[in-house]
Amino acid sequence: MELLGSLWNALPALPRTLIAFAVVLGVLVFVHELGHYLAARWRGVHVEAFSIGFGRPVLRGRDRHGTEWRLGWIPLGGYVKMHGQETPEDVPPEVRATWQEGRTFHGKSVGSRAIVVAAGPIANFLLAMALFAGLFMTSGRPVSNTSLAAVVESSAAARAGLRAGDEILALDDHRVTRFEQVQRYVQQRPGQSIAMLVRRDGEETTLTAVPESREGAGGAGGAVGVLGVQGGAVRFERLDPVSAVAAGVVQTADITWQTLAGIGEMIVGKRSAKELGGPIRIAEISGEAASLGFGALVNLMAVLSVSLGLLNLFPIPVLDGGHLMFYAAEAIRGRPLPPRVQEYGFRAGFALLIALFLFASRNDIVEGGVGRFVARLFG
Repeated sequence: MELLGSLWNALPALPRTLIAFAVVLGVLVFVHELGHYLAARWRGVHVEAFSIGFGRPVLRGRDRHGTEWRLGWIPLGGYVKMHGQETPEDVPPEVRATWQEGRTFHGKSVGSRAIVVAAGPIANFLLAMALFAGLFMTSGRPVSNTSLAAVVESSAAARAGLRAGDEILALDDHRVTRFEQVQRYVQQRPGQSIAMLVRRDGEETTLTAVPESREGAGGAGGAVGVLGVQGGAVRFERLDPVSAVAAGVVQTADITWQTLAGIGEMIVGKRSAKELGGPIRIAEISGEAASLGFGALVNLMAVLSVSLGLLNLFPIPVLDGGHLMFYAAEAIRGRPLPPRVQEYGFRAGFALLIALFLFASRNDIVEGGVGRFVARLFG
């Protein structure tokens, strides 16, 4: 392992970043599509093709169930092609004649179709839980406390009387046990008075702090509260398998909630939309995580798996969530939505995804490493 680590670190930054990006994206896409594949097999739908990557296949093979497995040369996604995925009205008679009765996707009940579609995002959440559980069993779960390692001079914390070594017990009667909870609470209250229950030298006392207002990340993210303190060192404790699985579930749920809360803050203007990243930023972060070690890369993979699962559940036509929205309407109406409505919905969803992709890519280039490189190049 040490030899592999040395060889890995000896690689130039660009190849290492590209390899890490391909591994991370490949695993996430494979698990997502595997969820669709297994659910389709369970519901009796024949899967014609399972592809990781797009474009001309560089590797292909057919299994005993008749599914062709492909590896495309463009590693930016994947897909599962199900038998009879199109509606009968969308294909010519000669294609309908080749359909196997009882094994087509469109011929299944709306519930079965919803299960197949939802299985992809669910697989990503399960992967995140498994990865976190594995890390907690091997490397250990990071455990932080609310003790302060340092207090910045002339900061809001210093003016409130906080000192290094103090342990924050509660904020406005809300108990806190992790430094991240303190950060989250303070960031949401710039300029607001906060009553802080503090333990100092074994005695409890209450101090009042008013976080300073600072501009959010990205330059246009709205104001965030800053105390001016540094948390204590994080320790890692290994968990037994049962506790690790439970902690993995909790960690996945926590990241899901934080991601949704972050998106909500972007929508209302509390955070900058410049924080939204795309493939280039994911590649950069993958390379950075890989340079920090296997554990950091696995942790990043778990976090991105949650993000991929959430993204696909958004009610945007073209995505899994959009299909589920149409299936919900079909279940309520007792029949599918009119083809024209679905067509316009898919067109709008596709346009929205393209716009988001271009915006995220613009952020990647301007705000990320590419933009910094160009800025240095031109002074």
